[in-house]
Amino acid sequence: MRVRLGILAAVLCLLGLSSAAKKDKPEVSSTKFDNILSNLFYFDDTETVLLLDQTAGVVYRSANSGEIWDAVPDIPEGEAFQTWKHPYNNAVAVVVGMNKKHWITKDRGDTWKKFETRAGPTLARQPIVFHARDADKVLFLGEICDGWDCTDKVYYTTDGFQTVELLREDALNCMWAQSQEPFTTGDVKLDENQILCVVEGKYSMWQKDYRLVTSDDYFKHVEVEPEMADGRSVPGVAQMAAVKGFIVAAAKSEGTDEMALYVTDDSITWHRAEFGEHKVEEDGYTVLESTNYSIQVDVMTTKRSNPMGVLFTSNSNGTYFTKNIEHTNRSPMGFVDFEKVQGIQGIVMVNTVDNWEEVDKSWFADKRVTTSISFDDGRTFQPLKVGKKDLHLHSVTDAHNSGKVFSSPAPGIVMGIGNTGEYLKPYKAGDLYVSDDAGVTWTKALDEAHMYEFGDQGAILVAINNVEATDKVRYSINHGKDWETFKLEDKVRAQMLTTVPDSTSLKFILLATQGAGSKLEHYVYSFNFEGLHERKCKESDFELWSARINADGKPSCLMGHTQSYRRRKADADCFVGEEFRDPEPLFENCVCADQDFECDYNFVRSEDRKECVPVGPVQPPEGACTHITDTFMGTSGWRLIPGNTCTRKGGVKKDEPVERPCKDSIKPPASGRITSEVTPFHAGSFKEYYYLERTESSRGEDETVIMRTDRRETYITDDHGKTWRPVVSDDEIVAIYPHMYFNDVVYLVTSSKKVYYSMDRGKTLHSFTAPEAPNQDRLQILSFHPAEKDWLIWTGGKDCSGFGEDCHSVAHVSTKGGGDWKVLLPFVRKCQFISREGRKDSEQLVYCEQYLNEDPSNSLQLVASDDWFEHKDVRIENVISFATMSEFIVVASKDDKEQTLRVDTSIDGTNFANAQFPSNFRVPHQQAYTVLGSSTHSVFLHVTVNAKPEQEYGTIIKSNSNGTSYVLSVSDVNRNTPGYVDFEKMQGLEGVSVVNIVANARDADGGASKKLKTMITHNDGAEWSYMKAPPEDADGKGYKCPDRILEKCSLHLHGYTERKDPRDTFSSPSAVGLMMGVGNVGEFLGPYKEGDTFITRDGGVTWREVMKGTYMWEYGDQGSIIVIVQEETPTNIVYYTLDEGQTWTEYPFSDEKLQIHDITTVPSDTSRNFLLWGKNSKGAVTVNLDFTGLTDRPCHLNEENPNAEDSDYYLWEPKHPLQDTNCLFGHVAQYHRKKIESKCFNGRTIQRLHNIAKNCTCTRQDFECDFNFERQNDGSCRLVPGLDPADPMAICKNDPLAVEYYEPTGYRRIPLTTCQGGKEMDYTSTSHPCPGREKEYQKKKGISGIGLFFAIVVPFGAAAGVGYWVWKNWDGKFGRIRLGETMGSAGESPWITYPVAAVSGLVAILAALPLLVASLWRSVASRARGSSYAGRTFTSRSSFTRGRGDYAVVDPDEGELLGEDSDEEV
Repeated sequence: MRVRLGILAAVLCLLGLSSAAKKDKPEVSSTKFDNILSNLFYFDDTETVLLLDQTAGVVYRSANSGEIWDAVPDIPEGEAFQTWKHPYNNAVAVVVGMNKKHWITKDRGDTWKKFETRAGPTLARQPIVFHARDADKVLFLGEICDGWDCTDKVYYTTDGFQTVELLREDALNCMWAQSQEPFTTGDVKLDENQILCVVEGKYSMWQKDYRLVTSDDYFKHVEVEPEMADGRSVPGVAQMAAVKGFIVAAAKSEGTDEMALYVTDDSITWHRAEFGEHKVEEDGYTVLESTNYSIQVDVMTTKRSNPMGVLFTSNSNGTYFTKNIEHTNRSPMGFVDFEKVQGIQGIVMVNTVDNWEEVDKSWFADKRVTTSISFDDGRTFQPLKVGKKDLHLHSVTDAHNSGKVFSSPAPGIVMGIGNTGEYLKPYKAGDLYVSDDAGVTWTKALDEAHMYEFGDQGAILVAINNVEATDKVRYSINHGKDWETFKLEDKVRAQMLTTVPDSTSLKFILLATQGAGSKLEHYVYSFNFEGLHERKCKESDFELWSARINADGKPSCLMGHTQSYRRRKADADCFVGEEFRDPEPLFENCVCADQDFECDYNFVRSEDRKECVPVGPVQPPEGACTHITDTFMGTSGWRLIPGNTCTRKGGVKKDEPVERPCKDSIKPPASGRITSEVTPFHAGSFKEYYYLERTESSRGEDETVIMRTDRRETYITDDHGKTWRPVVSDDEIVAIYPHMYFNDVVYLVTSSKKVYYSMDRGKTLHSFTAPEAPNQDRLQILSFHPAEKDWLIWTGGKDCSGFGEDCHSVAHVSTKGGGDWKVLLPFVRKCQFISREGRKDSEQLVYCEQYLNEDPSNSLQLVASDDWFEHKDVRIENVISFATMSEFIVVASKDDKEQTLRVDTSIDGTNFANAQFPSNFRVPHQQAYTVLGSSTHSVFLHVTVNAKPEQEYGTIIKSNSNGTSYVLSVSDVNRNTPGYVDFEKMQGLEGVSVVNIVANARDADGGASKKLKTMITHNDGAEWSYMKAPPEDADGKGYKCPDRILEKCSLHLHGYTERKDPRDTFSSPSAVGLMMGVGNVGEFLGPYKEGDTFITRDGGVTWREVMKGTYMWEYGDQGSIIVIVQEETPTNIVYYTLDEGQTWTEYPFSDEKLQIHDITTVPSDTSRNFLLWGKNSKGAVTVNLDFTGLTDRPCHLNEENPNAEDSDYYLWEPKHPLQDTNCLFGHVAQYHRKKIESKCFNGRTIQRLHNIAKNCTCTRQDFECDFNFERQNDGSCRLVPGLDPADPMAICKNDPLAVEYYEPTGYRRIPLTTCQGGKEMDYTSTSHPCPGREKEYQKKKGISGIGLFFAIVVPFGAAAGVGYWVWKNWDGKFGRIRLGETMGSAGESPWITYPVAAVSGLVAILAALPLLVASLWRSVASRARGSSYAGRTFTSRSSFTRGRGDYAVVDPDEGELLGEDSDEEV
């Protein structure tokens, strides 16, 4: 609805007054609207405007710059949601509706054509993406929601939405390559059709696996994943954007907030953007308004609460960035006080922080912002001047109007709000200033802050006070020197002042409000100044104005030319009157000078900025270098900046070829040798050591290790132990705490309150003062927030001096990285942040275990607070411990009444539900259980049967895919007193696990020593068998077994219960199919010291003995190098293999024999360097082993044609030993494996899983025994005597939405299997409708996919939903038996990372269905906001290396659940 209030011009015309008569004020009209207005835009070069009332869902149109408004009749009221204008075609716009109905206009809104899509618009990003040159080509980014699940869909049209086709279903974002006019691929066909998309991983939904793909046939037949780094594609692509003539993509690895920016100027060739020593962080960089020949990026260099940055400008291909100015002013939202003066090359206005040192040191310092201007594209800056005074202006971080802050296409006219003095004052204290020489000189225009706009190419300036309500509008016709006033009928508050985009019109639009609260009214005013003067400007009224001048007042050159404009003189009494004719610049070429050249490709500026030095050998022309003493004519290192127009005659010629020696251009070949470096330390032993592993999106080449000796001295190395340097020399370090979620961050705790820390992998060191000295109760000292890097919880000891009779622990919190502290609670055992994405209001949620009544002799309570314990809520009494696991909070407590351990779980941190275990399993009060982690859609749980010291063993039970029921997997599994279990999953391969069972369990119950045997499963615990012994030993001799019967003669391996270091796992996630272990062949597992060393290359199907004796092993270069060293025996020899253990080569690493205690490499196992940790007669020693000299050729991986002759990889398919085919879990998986004969190195992490070649028909191996059924000797499943099958109708009783139930068959599908058809042993019985749901049952029989899932699986109420929720949202690992089994780690098979269900019996039944629904909706909402970086996962050993143990043990005597450090790891 709208109301016309008056049109002065119409009245005057009716009176017959001459339209040519001079008027003393503009014509004013106003229109009242019912609701707040948005999305106002002009169709360029017209007076046609669109305006959206989103509340009413109505689009309004004006054909006369806002004088008259009409609702668009073609769009029904209530349907309009968004409006989008084509950026280059001034006739095209799209109105997006929420009900899958949308409208397009091709005639500036005169008519609209409706089109429909099968999806609604996405809310995460702009849903309409136009092709820059073909207005009929448009992408529609949408999403389809089915219940709780929302799926991204991208559609396209090539005919202006006459037809709409599906582009992709897995795309999170898509764009045309030519989304901006300056960009070109260099190929006409690609310019017309090429599309880039960020899509999910091939077999993974996690952000770490997102991919960038391109296609020029709408992904019908062509899909290319461009090579972006080292000849390989880059995973983890998070964002992409078109920036003038460039496309920028940002990628992020797990374990860091550092982003890698990749740039292309043709969509085919990509390079990583280099910023020198500056780190580009997630949400810490801003791609600014750029030029056709460079990109401007501001990189945040401080903490987010009071951010500052550094401004960089790229070279012409966007690869190397040069620092322009430091300490730029940023907002926490990422806005930067940076703006180019419109229409003039090279003039940039920037705000910087003058007191940057104070702001950098103190979280509470107020910024003193100053304004600078550059006239040479940011090479030099100078202050703004009003006379002799410095002027400072409010910029982008405090913008009060739409569009440009300072300028418009009006040549040289610049305005801003600010003040003179030392620094910028608040906006309300500012005045309006103007410059008509592009910022060289300034004058005060008006007192107080005003909203302003430019018209008639700068001939008229309009302003209105926007600090308070006013009825005065000011205007100037002489570049702001003098101002006139006209009044409105009522006082209004200005909201927006605008005009046509090219500022050539004499008409303006003001959006304003009157009143307040319930009486707030919305108005649109139109101001028309066309009748203000009686004449049109003549040629004599114009001047030729130079856009840039140097210090001498002469025109200055930029990009090889000067720039000037023909513009109206300031004192001319006329209007230009050339509406929609943009001012055209005049260029005059200059003679080439130094600034016209940039560094050539693969060259960078020297430190003094005077030379361009190569980053690698300069490539000589083919055939030029036949001998190392030859020379060749090659690049000088400089090149003329593309697009530069300077005149070469008589100018500088820095790009002329120069003579270069061939010896500097021929890269020396690899030495073919291994090197070693021994470093002794003045210490007896090493107490702890951690890798601060650089992720693939991080800068640098370092391999950083930090360690602490028994003398409390700390050392760090950046080169994997070749050289070490002390970290702290003045203090003793009692503990090292690497950050659990950010690899670059590490804390060093002293025995006092002083804490050292580094945010950049030890390059720089800082310190803070803790509120208390470290606690003396062996409690975790530091806890970390999953998302906020600077949020810390410190658990210290109070009153602990002297005898410490009142000594107790106190927890404190800091949100300033240790800069300030607030007390949380005293008498605590553990405090933790419970924040998780999707958990509402959890950012400040903290859980603590606190002693009842603050008395350590009492039991523990679980207490919670979301306001730093200003208020405290007791959640659970009699607590043993708690742990956080992704979305779930798991609490173990004592149930004295039932004499059992009780486990409760919560999603939202407020409501808890008790977990239900199988009916034939009880956990006695004084015994324990261990949660065994899984990445294969189900959870293993070890229930202790015998808890007597030295006789411990138990039964492993396995959950279904949603954790609601458990079945027996394997009995009598060995456990030790601390709770470690001999159970280990093979990393990187589906469903392979190894256990040690107590073969004489009944005798062990009577006190006999345990006799262990090793068993293996290839189908996720459904079937277990002994491991087949190798045919011969390492000496080629047969084994002395009484016979070759598998029960009497099999391979046995020593497991977790006997390891000195739990990080020494059998396998590596980056070495698919490989496992090593120490053991023996025989009937039982023998003593460890009598064992030998074995390896398997096929996932445990066949084994080979490689060495007599016990050896420690480590995988390097993703398994292409394996190094072993003898254990417990002084040695100076290591053995290595380059062919997966088929042959071994001896390497002497020193002249002196050393006692080696451990061998390590980076947690991802991607390095070709290793570290030996040992000691000699004098003390502790490290030995670096460097294998990089063996080859310098990177392996070639062809994802599109993996079997190509020149490929260094082959496709390997794992199989089940009892099957003739390669079907495993219902499909044939193909993994990249390096050919053992290829003499190359892997380098960057390979995405190991290449393809799921096919799905297979179901067999018996795809099923396991159902709840309360157990496996018989013949492989069948039979009901356990005395137990009943699960009530099939319980699904109907527990879930009011359930439609049907199945009669139990005794079998259920292994959660990991994808088999189809064949022996579907779980569906051999018939289904029945739930009572009262017969009609829905019949209807449901016609649905599939997600509809079928929700119709069938939800029966268990919230618990089943929890399983599905986890499948969609899992962001880390559940508890696990062995340290380092990482859910979704970078090195694991993405297929395994689908945790459909790593919800164990710990989360069996969650009663509150509304709670689950809310959680699921939050997950969708968080995705819609574009958040995708929740959680943190690590490769096998890295989780340990990051300072957390992953063991999931519940033992009341030790009072520990999931290990003392595991609580942060999910």
